[in-house]
Amino acid sequence: MKDQTPKMKTVAFYFLLLIICLTAFSNVVGNKKLEKIKYSEFLGYLQKKQKDGPRILSLKINDREITGQLMGISYLNNEKEPVHFQTIAPDDPGLMEIIRKSDVVVEAEPPAQMSWWLNLLINWFPFLLLIGAWLYILQKMQGGGVKALNFGKSRARMLDAGEKKISFKDVAGVQEAKSDLEEVVEFLRDPKKFTDVGAKIPRGVLLYGPPGTGKTLLARAVAGEANVPFFNISGSEFVEMFVGVGASRVRDLFEQARKNAPCIVFMDEIDAVGRHRGAGLGGGHDEREQTLNQLLVEMDGFDTSKGIILVAATNRPDVLDPALLRPGRFDRRIVVDQPDLNGRAQILKIHTSDKPITAEVDLTIIARRTPGFVGADLANLANEAAILAARNGRKLIFMSDFEEAIDKVIAGSERKSRLISEKEKINTAYHEMGHVFVAMSMPDTDPVHKVTIIPRGMALGLTMQLPVEDRLTISKTQLFGQLCILLGGRVAEEIVFGELTSGAKNDIDRATKICRKMVCELGMSEEIGPISLSDDDHAVFLGRDIGRRRDLSEDMARKIDIEIKKLIESAHSKAKDILVGMRSDLERIAKILLEKETLTGQEVTDLLAGKDPFKKPEPPQAPESPSIDNISISDVKLDPPADALSPA
Repeated sequence: MKDQTPKMKTVAFYFLLLIICLTAFSNVVGNKKLEKIKYSEFLGYLQKKQKDGPRILSLKINDREITGQLMGISYLNNEKEPVHFQTIAPDDPGLMEIIRKSDVVVEAEPPAQMSWWLNLLINWFPFLLLIGAWLYILQKMQGGGVKALNFGKSRARMLDAGEKKISFKDVAGVQEAKSDLEEVVEFLRDPKKFTDVGAKIPRGVLLYGPPGTGKTLLARAVAGEANVPFFNISGSEFVEMFVGVGASRVRDLFEQARKNAPCIVFMDEIDAVGRHRGAGLGGGHDEREQTLNQLLVEMDGFDTSKGIILVAATNRPDVLDPALLRPGRFDRRIVVDQPDLNGRAQILKIHTSDKPITAEVDLTIIARRTPGFVGADLANLANEAAILAARNGRKLIFMSDFEEAIDKVIAGSERKSRLISEKEKINTAYHEMGHVFVAMSMPDTDPVHKVTIIPRGMALGLTMQLPVEDRLTISKTQLFGQLCILLGGRVAEEIVFGELTSGAKNDIDRATKICRKMVCELGMSEEIGPISLSDDDHAVFLGRDIGRRRDLSEDMARKIDIEIKKLIESAHSKAKDILVGMRSDLERIAKILLEKETLTGQEVTDLLAGKDPFKKPEPPQAPESPSIDNISISDVKLDPPADALSPA
């Protein structure tokens, strides 16, 4: 859209120029050249009767001034021609008596009137100013460049088929979602193939999953594969402060879609207008619900045989209105979940295809180090690695750049400039080694990848574990192992220093949350049993009027607290048994960590095995050349001539 600001400035300039011209014209036409004289001189001329002396021929009197014609003024060199004069009109009661005694022709004028343009300006300018301000505000509210009264027009941005080049090749890690959408693409390419056998394509496709998993990218890939127009709009763009605007925009959107069929209408964040009707404390009859009602009507009304597919995306499918999800509206619901290990490797391959990476970069290892990362996170990771390489003046991206980028994304940038006392540094080293030793000793836990005491973000140290594979479920043994690892740092401080610090606060918080989930949600407590006691809270305005909270009896709450404490104490005791048995190794390797600041998991394993991972391998020695005196004739082997080996 073009910016209208220069146009408005031009109109304002010409309007101001018109006012200046009118003012100048009024001054030129309305005013003649008048000679100003003193009031005392005026009275003297008025009272003189001589025919030869100066005399006043005529007068005009109004409430502000006295003007007239004066004859015979010698000092003005106009003795033969009348002079137009002007003087003030004071409140003099005797003036009228003097005028009556003279033979002067007098003309009285009414009070001065304003000129027509000035009167118009004073009377209408405030209204014009208010109208201009109103139009300006409406223009800003509409995003600029849109006509002031175009409230009901849809804000959807249409991308023509030739503008987008995104295809399914640009989407990775969501193979099942792509397979479900291939039918939509095939229908848009050849709808007659389906209609001939009486098949109907789904009216709507709902993509839901965590943020950043590629829902918008999938919708654009469908439009790119089908080579049809693509309408893109956000759910929040339907609702305005004016009543009826949202419903009008929904009607206009589907009208545009019918004109450009076959096409795809993509509505991002549909939960902005598709939440449960009747939700909230303010009642159910509001602008958002009218917009939703119109959307439901349009989805029932448009003909799917024309090739209009509505694709919507949301992170909160649980808050959508049931009428929106019934068959006939959003018939097909596709989960776009977090990618697995192979999916992350494929996504990394796409995001590094245009970057100069070295042969040593192993995308599988990077994918293993990033469990829980979605497509947006991996794109950001590849970009951070490229930035680090450029910052160091390199034109190639190394594996170390990706390693540093992962640490930066997960924990934050290194804070080497942070001043830490020697005592705190020693405490941090023992704390982190406590995590490491417990992690290496507990069964069925992820191997340690790296441990560092370089501050990152808000943490003074960090222990990183590298998952071997993605887990969809987790056992009680694995959860208990996580509890022991989290408490290992605090236990190491107890054993070595006999004093506790606040450095284990985050570990305790995480351990307590795991215990509460085990007891209240996962049914892993023998005392409580397989009962769900979680607080299923929903805040107001998130799709429910009243949050569903299950009230617990005091006795059940006391049992939950006891079970949580038992789990914490059991994990604490297990971690203490491990570290007490490895006390000497703990102190030895903690001192090495103080010196090196960062150790890999393999280096810690080698140190525990008594090896020195930091010892540089000795260069291979060249074989000693034998002395000619020690060589016998029997040691010399001569090759036969070439012709002796050839066939006769």
